[in-house]
Amino acid sequence: MQKKLAIVLINWNSFELTKDSLESLQLTTFTNYDCIVVDNGSVDDSGQALKLQFPNIILIESETNKGFTGGNNIGMDYALQHDYEYIMMLNNDVEVEPNFFEPLIARLDQNPFVGAAQPLIYFHHDRNLIWNAGSTFNTLLGICNTSDYNKKDPGHLFRNKEKKIDWITGCAFMMRASVLKKVGPLKEAFFIYYEDVDLSFRIKQAGYILDYVPESVIYHIAGMSHKSKTKEKEGFVSPKVHYLNARNRIWFLKAHTPWWAIPTTFIYQFIYYLAVIFYFISRLRFNKLKAWLTCIKDGILASV
Repeated sequence: MQKKLAIVLINWNSFELTKDSLESLQLTTFTNYDCIVVDNGSVDDSGQALKLQFPNIILIESETNKGFTGGNNIGMDYALQHDYEYIMMLNNDVEVEPNFFEPLIARLDQNPFVGAAQPLIYFHHDRNLIWNAGSTFNTLLGICNTSDYNKKDPGHLFRNKEKKIDWITGCAFMMRASVLKKVGPLKEAFFIYYEDVDLSFRIKQAGYILDYVPESVIYHIAGMSHKSKTKEKEGFVSPKVHYLNARNRIWFLKAHTPWWAIPTTFIYQFIYYLAVIFYFISRLRFNKLKAWLTCIKDGILASV
């Protein structure tokens, strides 16, 4: 029998993280899935080590690091070619609850107008602290917001607040394979950041809705992809991260800002980018300043 769900995890020199996530998935009560691990140009043989420890995974090895976008596209392309009904992008730094899959699968099974869905995501280090309880978009200003970020939820009250959302985080993004075929894969030029928001908007433009399903719960070790463990001269976050995030923000807004919101979005974003310039100057972070100015130029002049 063909598996109902394909889960795509990206591994990049992170055996322990990916191992922990795979061990968590092994404890789930829903079993009608395959786990596709894309080894994204690792140089530590962690891909082969994972295959040795988890022989049931489907390991696909990329010779180079193709980023979050390219790595996930490799896995999702495999899933499309093998006719899975649903496909899920899942970060390799999460732990899932045993009944994590069923509410998401049920939502997609029950409503054909739901194109994609996401779970409630808590921080891994504090399982009462919310990392993502759905996301919104301020169209007038062009701002992506994460709902209830850093809110305490000791009584787990947020597990009952279902809602439609504006975009889905790539941390845990379950979608219909038929929808992915219709709207196309992640835009690889993004590499990382805003690719999930862009895909969410393309799914909505195709006539589908996005659901937040809080009965499904996972725990996320946030910031693994962009933060160094020690503070450098220019802070914890590298200039490259600032560059990719800010450039991709411009690309996203160019593609998805409605005509009537262009004036207000431009004014707000102009003030925001200018404020960051002055901040980097005041903190003497000139490498970040250079990256920031370059990202503005590339964001405006280039397109995806």
